[in-house]
Amino acid sequence: MSNTNLTVDWIGNEALALAHEKAQFIGTINRQFDSSFKPGYGSTIRIRVPSQYTQSSGRVIDVQDGVEQSTNIVVATQNHVAMRYNSQEYSQDLVNFRKLHLEPAMAQLVSYIDGQVLQSATQNTYNIVGTANTAISSLTYTGLARARLNQYLAPKDNRNIVIDSVTMSEIIPNQAAYFAPQKDVSERYREGFIARTAMADFYENERVWGMAFPVTTDTQANSTWTSTYTITDGDVDLTVSSLTFTPIVGQTFTIGHASTNGVYAVHPETKQVYTHLQTFVITSASASTAGTQSTMSFSPPIRLTGARKNVGRSDGSDLIVSSLTSMLVRFTGGTNSTFAQPLMYHRDAFTFATCPLPLMGDAISCVVKTYDGISLRVWEASDIRNDEKLTRIDILWGQAAIRPQWACRLIGTGV
Repeated sequence: MSNTNLTVDWIGNEALALAHEKAQFIGTINRQFDSSFKPGYGSTIRIRVPSQYTQSSGRVIDVQDGVEQSTNIVVATQNHVAMRYNSQEYSQDLVNFRKLHLEPAMAQLVSYIDGQVLQSATQNTYNIVGTANTAISSLTYTGLARARLNQYLAPKDNRNIVIDSVTMSEIIPNQAAYFAPQKDVSERYREGFIARTAMADFYENERVWGMAFPVTTDTQANSTWTSTYTITDGDVDLTVSSLTFTPIVGQTFTIGHASTNGVYAVHPETKQVYTHLQTFVITSASASTAGTQSTMSFSPPIRLTGARKNVGRSDGSDLIVSSLTSMLVRFTGGTNSTFAQPLMYHRDAFTFATCPLPLMGDAISCVVKTYDGISLRVWEASDIRNDEKLTRIDILWGQAAIRPQWACRLIGTGV
């Protein structure tokens, strides 16, 4: 006789609880926009971010038009996990059913989605600290990442860092005191939580994205901005020449030399120049062979002047188009190895969104459960020929980097 307590509603509640428990990265980023979603594939959510202005001096008013900025999240990726069990298995008590069926099923589903969201977030993060082939063996580099977040005015609360176990094993022996058990550790329910230090919650996560660099060293990755390519304010594309490799999505680069002249980062509000070159990340690139050109799209857009200005000269003056011509483009490189990319970020740097899938009228049992930004559907049906119950759990989701400047990658040794 089947367990009458094992209802589709119970499965939905338990599956949702497991999703929150196992969604380590997703659980630490913004999920507040789901309440405005409407059911259906391809739902697009337009998220507005604050306008930027410049200050003026003197008695005469200088009225500025606010330029609205926004980012779209397309909620169109559907992933599911399906379970099959017979009448005897269905009659198990709830504890055994959860352990033998529901937990491993949800672990697979959530782990995949969590990894995809983390990879996309990392690939869209252009701030990066560390040196390829130099171990992250102390909190120095996490401190540099924290400094980047500060420089781009990320709020001081709700900061996290996801870090792979290899890198974590390099840090802890030298910094054990900073990772001593804390009073609130027992209250942390999310998988992978280690401790809070350097103003961030540390999470150990084996889904940290590893990038296989196509170049051996930074020096070999040097290339030249094509002199015939003209850039205008707000451009996100460039053409480089004399490449010895094909750039890949997620690879970072700088323009110019810090020792001479280059494209420097600036304070988002005062526009005062920082001491480091602005880093850009490749979002798409055309194939190239040795000695040929490649056209790449990148982020963030180059803003030369105005309220959204994000680059400048080393002396603090505005960059001009002609100064960019034939500048050296320097790509991040390694030793043809794969490097894990631990990520420090503020919660609002990235957003994860789900849409409630529709209830299916021909299902024996179908429910939709939503809580704290995660919605899933549980759909059951019977297979009378084989005396089996079929259950599938679906999540329809999307994600976007809303404020990627509030995140920073770390690079160390290969994995």
